[in-house]
Amino acid sequence: MEREPAITVDIDDSRLLEARCIGLLPVETIHRNPWFDVRNRGGYFTTEYHQPQVVVLPVVDEQAIVMVRVKRPVLDEATLELPAGGISREETPREGAARELHEETGIQIDADRLMSLTPLSNSPNRNPNLIHIFQVGLTKNEYDQRGGFDHEIDEVALFHLDEIRKMILDGQIFVGVPLAVLGRFLLARAQNKNGVPSVRPMPVSQVGQGVTNDGCS
Repeated sequence: MEREPAITVDIDDSRLLEARCIGLLPVETIHRNPWFDVRNRGGYFTTEYHQPQVVVLPVVDEQAIVMVRVKRPVLDEATLELPAGGISREETPREGAARELHEETGIQIDADRLMSLTPLSNSPNRNPNLIHIFQVGLTKNEYDQRGGFDHEIDEVALFHLDEIRKMILDGQIFVGVPLAVLGRFLLARAQNKNGVPSVRPMPVSQVGQGVTNDGCS
């Protein structure tokens, strides 16, 4: 199946990169490790990652989704998720998302093929940052020719959209952000089939509207 050209709409929201709740004072860092800081922002305790976070929705021939089983020792389970991770300050969000896709699935793509979607919040009263969400269209041949993947990944698997729906309803997919990304994608497809315009990336001018700068959103 021929790929459609990517829609490269960039989302201009400062919460993708930094906390915007500058009115919550005083700010005290009470714990720091290589991955995140825990801060007390005027009585609101936040967890703030050192690297911006990205999630990739890889859609194969418009009929299936590439998912990964990620080893999660804290849950004592390998959970079904989408490729995701942190990006370095030297990378653009697209470059980081393309790298994470390659590292976690073995699928290598050009970063400019990634389409920006409206960002998500994974914990609105604990994390002041939003997550970059990207979608990319792949062919079955690209999936079949994938290489190796990170040791943190237990399995790379391809699921038809009907299987995705069933696994969501059965509770096999239960991690919050991947669930939200998949649900939004499936809802958009259902609306499109019913003659309702599908969900498009949010215009830059609308992202973050109505949010003041005196508190975490």
